[in-house]
Amino acid sequence: FFEKRKDERKMNIIMLGAQGTGKGTVAGLISENTGWPQISTGDIFRKNISEKTELGVEAEKYISKGNLVPDEITVPMVEDAKNGVILDGFPRTIEQAEKLDKILEKKGEKIDLVINLVTPKEEIIDRMLTRRVCTNPECKATYNIKLHPPVKEGICDKCGAPLKQRDDDSDPEAIKRRLEIYEEKTSPLVEYYKNKGVLRTETVSISINHMGKDVAEEVVRDIKK
Repeated sequence: FFEKRKDERKMNIIMLGAQGTGKGTVAGLISENTGWPQISTGDIFRKNISEKTELGVEAEKYISKGNLVPDEITVPMVEDAKNGVILDGFPRTIEQAEKLDKILEKKGEKIDLVINLVTPKEEIIDRMLTRRVCTNPECKATYNIKLHPPVKEGICDKCGAPLKQRDDDSDPEAIKRRLEIYEEKTSPLVEYYKNKGVLRTETVSISINHMGKDVAEEVVRDIKK
């Protein structure tokens, strides 16, 4: 839906918002249409958990309980990011944000834009319970069996691989726990980046017919100006 631009300056963007607000969707669409890489810490953790790597084993101890993965595991994952990146799932705490600032400062860079997605809690829970993801790690397409179902039930439209429900999306109580942790640990980041003058808050809700695709279109359109 956008003309890809190869000549524009690179930006460092952060996606903020509780689970289920559509951060991955928005980040993926911006990445597709700018060429800036999307780094999703959640995807990296899930890949390592499925492959039972050392990182995966450590991360699963925390994720399975709905807790945040500690900084000593998470921070090194973003240090190697090249110029221009869309961070999805990091930082999660003020401490991580401060560490990220120092990492970028060493490279003569900073965070250019923080996109904060807001969705009503009841809608988030329903959306996560009905979310399905492609099992192909090269694809990672996301569907919702109510809002955005695949053409063929249980099969990815893009690559034909089977779809599945994430383990952490199947338990309403675990979802509520994750939302509580977000409010406690991550929502202070909204104020942190607001004070830096880089925050952009967008409501994503079917009730106002404004979804992730719309946000991505608006952001890229503004970047082009």
